[in-house]
Amino acid sequence: MSTPTRQIVRPAGAGHETLYVLLLCLLILSVAATVVGLRGEKHEADAVASHQLDARRDLSAAEQGIYADLRVTLDEIRLLTQEQQTPVTPQQLSDEGFAPFAQDASSVSRGNHAWQMLEQSYLGLSQAPTVAGSFLMRVHADDKGEADIWINRQASATAPTDLGDKALISAGWKQVVAQYDAGVTREHRH
Repeated sequence: MSTPTRQIVRPAGAGHETLYVLLLCLLILSVAATVVGLRGEKHEADAVASHQLDARRDLSAAEQGIYADLRVTLDEIRLLTQEQQTPVTPQQLSDEGFAPFAQDASSVSRGNHAWQMLEQSYLGLSQAPTVAGSFLMRVHADDKGEADIWINRQASATAPTDLGDKALISAGWKQVVAQYDAGVTREHRH
């Protein structure tokens, strides 16, 4: 009989395998970072003129709500004007329940504006200018164009006598502009 031989097989160290996995991960991360760095686009926000405010960045939450309501209600104003062939008054819009003209809890919490017509424009003088400024929506005669919306945050804001751009700017009104860039729409057109 032969004596049994005992052979000891030591397990291979995990150090080499771990090193290879870590190097592979580092390579993948490096390639991904390089691709993102080379293909990434930088979008700078367009600067607005000194007489303008950006609707997303420069308005308070209450003012953004009023601004959005005015933009939506503009379509209804145009439809009602076509139906009745006369200008639509703020009282009619309030009776129909259109924000921001309707007197409800939302309008009270957003400045409690007193709405009136000036020519073909709608003026809402704020009763609480610290919450939201006074708004002016100039509606153009053509049905295609957007309305110009202006804001005045002064506590002493009054109805302007001249609705021209220069007169509004000199009276302290600022035009509200909406800028839609890739950060908002997440849409890339190349």
